[in-house]
Amino acid sequence: MLLGPNGAGKSTLFALITGLQKLTQGSITFDGATLSQSRISIMAKMGVVFQQSTLDIDLSVKQNLSYFASLHGISTTSALSHIQGLLDELDLTTKLNTKIRNLNGGHRRRVELARCLIHKPSLLLLDEPTVGLDIESRHLILRVVQALAHSQNVSVLWATHLFEEVKYNNNLIVLSKGRVLAHDQCEALLAKYHQQDIEHLWQHLMQEDS
Repeated sequence: MLLGPNGAGKSTLFALITGLQKLTQGSITFDGATLSQSRISIMAKMGVVFQQSTLDIDLSVKQNLSYFASLHGISTTSALSHIQGLLDELDLTTKLNTKIRNLNGGHRRRVELARCLIHKPSLLLLDEPTVGLDIESRHLILRVVQALAHSQNVSVLWATHLFEEVKYNNNLIVLSKGRVLAHDQCEALLAKYHQQDIEHLWQHLMQEDS
């Protein structure tokens, strides 16, 4: 989990990791390769859901999934077969022929999550994936992603400013003003700073940083 308020640098970090923003110093390494030298091969291992939707609202759910699959050289049949269980769990199977513009925000976000898993990535980058969603969609997406992380050994970098999305067993990075204030398992950080919950931990770190 990457926890930080608006303006902390979460979206900027995602832009750097995905190569959308150029590094001015340092380097980003994934599986022993640097992003600057192996961007195409590294990106092929990533699944990304940006804060702003990137779906084509004039296409159906199936067409959006098919187009993304084609970019990775995957047939529509293979793509849908791979994520069929996920589509069922996200309540999307009956909506495959529905245009995106006719879906609510929660289902649009579910489509983006399904889409980013078509090519079997080993790393998921989720930038504020539940912002603006209803409680049902928020809980469903969080539950599905946690299950994927455990069952398919997928690494997940989930950016959020919502304390309730951080679980005690999560590896937590606290970000503020572009700097890492703390990084460890959540329970370890609570013990280290003698705090009872995530919100109090956050307040304590902000006071130390002020």
